[in-house]
Formats: sequence, structure tokens, C-alpha cells
Amino acid sequence: MAVTKPGSKSTPTGRHDGGRPTSPRWTGAPEAPNVARVRDYWLGGSHHGPRDRKLAEQFTVCAPHLPYLVRTQRAFLARAVRYLVEAGIRQFLDLGSGLPTMGNVHQVAQRLDRSARVVYVDIDPVVAAESALLLDGLDNTAYLCADLTEPDAVLQAPEVRRLLDPDEPTAVFLIDVLHMVPDALQPAETISTYVNAFGPGSHVAISHICRDEGLLAAVTMFQQLFGIPVPEFTFRYPMDVVDLLAGLDIVEPGVVPIPFWRPNRAPEEDQNPENFRTCVAVARREA
Repeated sequence: MAVTKPGSKSTPTGRHDGGRPTSPRWTGAPEAPNVARVRDYWLGGSHHGPRDRKLAEQFTVCAPHLPYLVRTQRAFLARAVRYLVEAGIRQFLDLGSGLPTMGNVHQVAQRLDRSARVVYVDIDPVVAAESALLLDGLDNTAYLCADLTEPDAVLQAPEVRRLLDPDEPTAVFLIDVLHMVPDALQPAETISTYVNAFGPGSHVAISHICRDEGLLAAVTMFQQLFGIPVPEFTFRYPMDVVDLLAGLDIVEPGVVPIPFWRPNRAPEEDQNPENFRTCVAVARREA
């Protein structure tokens, strides 16, 4: 999602191979800042420019916890991918993915099994163009510019049809994106359409922001200080997430705060659920 109207030109160079950059990406800074590049900055990546870093600093003035929250979401994504590969999944469809850098789905899955196939989807054409360059040369990975709320168009796209076999179980990822999908767009039906488009044993992994008064105050402060519009969010509570997954079997430990989903128990990992207003879950389609 770009903060300003997409239209900047960027020139990433080099490639990702096995999840590690082989050379610097940027020969020039993009003209417009972009939230996907801000996330890359917070994750410790190199695919961002001065304007992205300035926007990141503006965000953290108002919400100092945002970089940490982004990192915990990425850590959940990695744990979910590992769980799914161990469960036999080799196909992944990541919706609303942002830049495919810094431990994103293909980097984790293909490190575990080089045959894993991944299609990323994002609505932002600037992000999609930059990402396609980053993935150049990776035969089992593709990037699609599309609206995740139009599943028929996504599922019929050449990138999806080339890499993802509809008869095989597939993992659908919706990480930190469903708050951008209002109830009027029927997110539960959208999730069901994606999961039912693939074979039995398909899964969905989601994270969702719950109502957070601190975040709402931060959004108001951000708009007042910097005059930059912020899209409307749709907050949902854990029971709303259960409803989004109706008809699917939610795997243990259920719908929980980010650090409680199959934690690695690393010493630095935050085990205090009161620090998080985001819940996560993985669910399975039996038949």
C-alpha cells in the first residue's frame, strides 16, 4: 500500500537466491515513500530509500511500537510456514504480501524444501514491479499485481495457474492485511473461496489487528502532525476471526496473540500478550 499515489520509479538490481541478497538493490531512491519499503526498513532490509526512512520515522514518532509489531508478525509468518511445510504443504499463495524480502514466505519455504512454490499478490503496482525484479530468476516464485478481494481474478491469473496446482493442498496467507478489507467486501467468503480453490488439506494463516485505542490515537496524531491521509481500518476481535474461519478447523493453539502461536521460546521473544492487539491463527480445510 503506497501512502501517496503509486507512480514512482525505482531500480532494484541483483537477485534473491536462497533468501539472501547477492548484491545491493537500489541504484537510485524511489520518488514516493511506500509502506512496503517502510516494513522492509523496520525488518532490517536494504530495499528502501531516504523518503521511506523518513516516513518510517514519522510513523514511529506517533506509534513507537510499530517496528516491533512488524517484526513479530514476520516471526509468526516464519513459524507458520515451517509448520505448514512440516505438514506437507508445498504450495503457498501470499495475499497482500508487500516486498518479498527479509524472511518472507518463499525464503522460508524454499530453504526447507527447494521444490516449494510461492505466488505473492499485492494491489500496489509499484510494489509488484519492484518485487518482480527481486524475484527474477526464481522459477518457483512469482508476483502478481491484483486485488485480493477479487479471488476469481487472482485464481485465474497466469502466475497462479502456472505455479499452483488446484488439486494440491495449498497454504493461503493473509498477514496484516485483513484490517484493510471491510465487512462489506465479505472477507469470510473471500477466504473460503481461496481455500476451497485448492485440494483437501489446504490451510489459511492470518493475522488481524484488534481494536487498539492507542493505535487510533497514533493515527489521529500522525494525520495532524504530518497531514498524510491514512486509510480506514476495520478492527476485529478474536471471535470475529473465528467467524472469518467458519467451516475450517482451527489448529492448536487456536486464535491467540502473536507470541503465543507455537513460539520458538527464544530468550528475546515477548511472551506478554497484553503488549499485543493483534491475533493470529492457522486453519485447515479437511475435505
